[in-house]
Amino acid sequence: MKRSTCVNMMLACLFAGAGLIGPLPSHASEMPRINLSLGSVAMDVPAAMVKRLTPLAKYLASQTGYNVKFRASPNLDSAVEDLGLGHTQLAYLTPVAYIEAHEKYGAIPLVSPLTHGKSTFNLVIAVRKDSPIKTVRDLQGKKFAFGDEKALLQPAVVMGAGIKLGDFASYAYLKHYDNIAKALLNGDFDAGILKDSTAAKFEPQGLRIIHVSPPLASYLFAASSRLSPEVVAQLKAALLSLNANTPGNIAVLRALDPAYDGLVTAEDHDYHVIRKLIAPFQDKP
Repeated sequence: MKRSTCVNMMLACLFAGAGLIGPLPSHASEMPRINLSLGSVAMDVPAAMVKRLTPLAKYLASQTGYNVKFRASPNLDSAVEDLGLGHTQLAYLTPVAYIEAHEKYGAIPLVSPLTHGKSTFNLVIAVRKDSPIKTVRDLQGKKFAFGDEKALLQPAVVMGAGIKLGDFASYAYLKHYDNIAKALLNGDFDAGILKDSTAAKFEPQGLRIIHVSPPLASYLFAASSRLSPEVVAQLKAALLSLNANTPGNIAVLRALDPAYDGLVTAEDHDYHVIRKLIAPFQDKP
């Protein structure tokens, strides 16, 4: 048998075998084998953050072909450092965390969540529903709860409401908004600051809002400056694709935050107002 005939027979067998297992996806051979870690500021206990962000990691993997896993961070500082040092390549950040990550490491803003169609959120001051406290002026000499000590927007909003930190009998940092809400309900503190969506979740359990901040540029997803422009563009496109109104996409958004209903492109200049608000609270060189 001639060599060319043998080769042709072997190729025919290979093609026939391929037909038995079905055709491979046309993009399979081109799909990059890239491992990406999705990080986040710690807005809740680690187990809750895993529950909130894992659906998004799976969605991004399905959209990009990358191996995307969620990596929890214990606080704001670590979320910023993880993104800057390359432990994570994409992160869900508070405005203050983004500003720090951008200034220190060149983090790239991608998209912001929409809450009822708006790319802003509010911080609120809340008390127990049965508290005698009616206004911010009534907080003098009271115990107050903040979240992360590095979340400079929180004291900025409190002072903007008309009370200085020195006016409190005491104040403490409880890390997560859920911790603050639960501490208020337990009577451990007289008042505390919450994200609007957290306040909405706990209002039916017995909280009352006494102050609402002006609209603030929302949380956002930012990418590491170490990523190639092509990968950054793919991640941004995948995130914006969540706007497609499908049950699966809605479930991913609502897992992240029940109030979220879409995503919009974020720009660095969106956060200039917040930079001005937190400037008095930043360490001076």
